[in-house]
Amino acid sequence: MMRMDATLSQRMSQEMRLAPRMIQSMEILQMPVMDLQERIQQELDENPVLELKEPSIDDPDYEAPEQIDDRDPGDRELVSDTNNELDFDRLDALSRDYEDVFNEEHRPSRNGIEQEIDRKHDAMQNMVSRPQSLQDYLTDQLGFIDMPPTFQRLLRHVIAHLDDNGFLSVPDETDPEYQKMLLDPNYKPERPIRRRVPTMQELAASFDEPVTPEQVEEALYMVQKLDPPGVGARDLKECLLLQVGPETEHADLVRRLILDHLEDIPHNRLPAIEKSTGADLATIKEAIEIIKHLNPKPGAGFVAENIPYVVPDIAVEREEDGKYTIRLLDDWLPNIYISKRYIEAYKDKGADPKVREYLKRKIQSAQWLQESIEQRRNTLERVTRAIIEHQKMFLEKGPEYIQPLKMQQIADQVGVHVTTVSRAVDDKWVQTPRGIFPLKRFFGGGKTVNGEEIAWEVMKQKLLEIIEQEDKSNPLSDDALVEKMIEAGCPVKRRTITKYRQLANIPSSRERKDWMATPKS
Repeated sequence: MMRMDATLSQRMSQEMRLAPRMIQSMEILQMPVMDLQERIQQELDENPVLELKEPSIDDPDYEAPEQIDDRDPGDRELVSDTNNELDFDRLDALSRDYEDVFNEEHRPSRNGIEQEIDRKHDAMQNMVSRPQSLQDYLTDQLGFIDMPPTFQRLLRHVIAHLDDNGFLSVPDETDPEYQKMLLDPNYKPERPIRRRVPTMQELAASFDEPVTPEQVEEALYMVQKLDPPGVGARDLKECLLLQVGPETEHADLVRRLILDHLEDIPHNRLPAIEKSTGADLATIKEAIEIIKHLNPKPGAGFVAENIPYVVPDIAVEREEDGKYTIRLLDDWLPNIYISKRYIEAYKDKGADPKVREYLKRKIQSAQWLQESIEQRRNTLERVTRAIIEHQKMFLEKGPEYIQPLKMQQIADQVGVHVTTVSRAVDDKWVQTPRGIFPLKRFFGGGKTVNGEEIAWEVMKQKLLEIIEQEDKSNPLSDDALVEKMIEAGCPVKRRTITKYRQLANIPSSRERKDWMATPKS
């Protein structure tokens, strides 16, 4: 009984020892390449035993010799939890194998440095410059207005509270997704955070100097005078009203329609509008045309400051023989190694035990990081290769030829758990001959039709194609769309048609008849 307890205790101890390592491995796997770069840089800053490998003097493309080790991952640590001679044997072997890399007096020549600078300069030249955001555009306009510095800062404060569409708004504190973000800064919301209109008192209280709500209101009024027209509004009606000036034809009627009949216009309730306003039908139609050409989202043409650039993790390239090759795009990640100086310090048995214990933890942490990065590369490559094998038609003919594919299928093929596949494709982008796509784009369910499974994505594309080709003067109803889909060999139910139409922001047939046939300026 005591022997069984000892065995169980030893097993639990091993599981507890591996737990942090497994957690780190999963975190590294889930990171896109930009986040991984930041993580490596953070480790370089915090772990003194890690060093950044510089280019070689003789060969800028020099790569360190690969360490071949087929032992169990739990036994590959440079230093283990029990001090013994094997630890030092591993360190000796590591020093010999990586002698050129660990030689800290080995520095690049002037020519090598210049080549590295040229390489980085070329990379910078190929980077897309950051597009101007709405906040940038509005702030630039403030430079042409003569005002006290404090008031200009208050204007910037108001501008900072505009959302991507140019409306004045702040996150809704009652939204559970927002509360999760407050508790965990690294949490990624599963949906957009709900927003609400702040009061002038709230904006005044959040400013770093004492101001009154009336002063904030004055600042907002000034922001609303900036370009583009309609910016700084608190709701759609105010946004449209800000775009109506004295020069606007039928200005009074246009304002009346915006204030009282904005919901009647899409439903073509012209008799009710005529009775309420007293205007003739021809004038009402002209006023409605003016409203249709106003911009309901004046900030949407700009790039939000917090939108990250898409940086592909993998490239899929088509060879001359028609086969596809997979290449990880992580060559520019920091190339790290464990410093020989600290390895030697740890091997010194006469050193302070506390120092050796500290170095032991840092060396172990460094190797865990290296192994997690290598495991990420291996898993990502294998998963991507399996995905591409299933989705060759997607690459050959386009997204409308995507095949139904589930993560469990890839997990079974690669030989990993389905959660590993989920982490591998999360927030990862792949560069293909047809463009850049998120890896998750290649997954999706389907429906069996006449014994053949058709992807939902294919059915959605077919629906959009039918709507695009419909008679704009007589749009197809959802029931008619069901019949067209059946004729195209994609039988779906009416609720599916409605769902796809709404997801694509396509109005109903009645609304399309009035709105989609209207020429847009």
